[in-house]
Amino acid sequence: MLNLNSTPTNMTTQPPQDRKIFFLFPLALISLLLLGTLRILLDNLKNNQIQILRQNKFLKVPINVSENEIIEENCNVFEGKWVWDNVTYPLYKEETCPYLVKQVTCQRNGRPDSFYQNWRWQPHGCNLPRFNPLKMLEMLRDKRIMFIGDSIQRGMFESMVCLVQSVIADFDHSIERVPPRKIFRIEEFNASIEYYWAPFMVESISDHATNHTVMKRLVKLDSVEKHRKLWEGVDVLVFESYVWWMHKPFINATYGSTENVQEYNVTTAYKLALETWGRWIESNINPQRQKVFFATMSPTHLWNWEWKGGIDGNCFNETQPIEGPYWGTEKMVTLQFLVKGEVNY
Repeated sequence: MLNLNSTPTNMTTQPPQDRKIFFLFPLALISLLLLGTLRILLDNLKNNQIQILRQNKFLKVPINVSENEIIEENCNVFEGKWVWDNVTYPLYKEETCPYLVKQVTCQRNGRPDSFYQNWRWQPHGCNLPRFNPLKMLEMLRDKRIMFIGDSIQRGMFESMVCLVQSVIADFDHSIERVPPRKIFRIEEFNASIEYYWAPFMVESISDHATNHTVMKRLVKLDSVEKHRKLWEGVDVLVFESYVWWMHKPFINATYGSTENVQEYNVTTAYKLALETWGRWIESNINPQRQKVFFATMSPTHLWNWEWKGGIDGNCFNETQPIEGPYWGTEKMVTLQFLVKGEVNY
C-alpha cells in the first residue's frame, strides 16, 4: 500500500533560497522587457522630435515673421545718419559667429570696447524695419545669393552669414571653401549664401582667392569668361568693384589680344570693364527670375585728417562714426548702365 505521507525517493524538497530565485526570475525578465520597450519608445520619440524640429526648421528662436516688416513707400534709405541703439542692437555678436576672417574680428584683435556694434542706420523721415533673419531665410528658400567682388564683398557675405546663422541650428548649416568661392548652405531652406572673389569683375592676374598680387595689376578688360560659368543661374547677384581700380592713376590692361599690354587711364579702363560686364548681364540675366545689384565705390577711410580739419594722423583710436556726408579724398567715378528689362544699376 502506498504511503501518502512518505516522500518519494526520486524527488527532493526545494530550499527556500531556490524558491526565491524561481519567483524573482520572471520579475527580472518582465522588468527587462519593460525597460527595453521604454527605451525603444524614447528613441522613437527622440527621432520623431528631431523630425518635427527639422520640419519646423529647428530654429534657435521662435518663428515670428511679421508681414508689416517692410520699408515705407518713398523712403530714401540713402540719406540719414548713424544713431546709437543699445536696445535692439547688436544683431549678432562677434564671438557668436565663427565665420568672420581674422582681420575683421575687432575684439579678437585687441579692441577694448564693443560700442561699434550698437550703431544703427536711421534714414531721414522714415524708419527701417529691424533686420529679420527668419524673413531673409524665407526669401532665400530654394535660391542662391552670391556676393562678387573684393574684400568689401567678403565683409558683406560674412555679415549676412552671421546674421542668419544666429537663428538656425548648428546641424542645419555648413560652409564650403572652393576657391574662388565660399558657400554657406542652409539645408532646411535649400538655400545658399555665396562669395566669389573677383576684385575687378573682369579677368585679372589677381583672381586667385588667397594668392593674389596687390601691387602689380594686369586686367583683361574684354572678358569675364573665367568667371561667368560660376555666375550663371544664380538667383541674386550682388556685384561690387572700385577700390582695386583706384590704386594708381594708370593700370596695365589688355583689350582684344592678350599679348598687347597697354597702360590705360584707370577711369577709361574701369569704363571698358563695366561695359564688358554689362554686355554679359544683358545677354545672360533673366529679369523675371534673377536680380542684380551693383555698388560702385567705397570712400577711403585711412586718415582722420580727411574728415577732421587740422589733424594729421591715421584712424587709430577713432571710435565714433563720421558725422555728415563724406566721400573721401579720392576722385569719385560715377558710371550708370541701363540694361533691358527690370535690371537697373
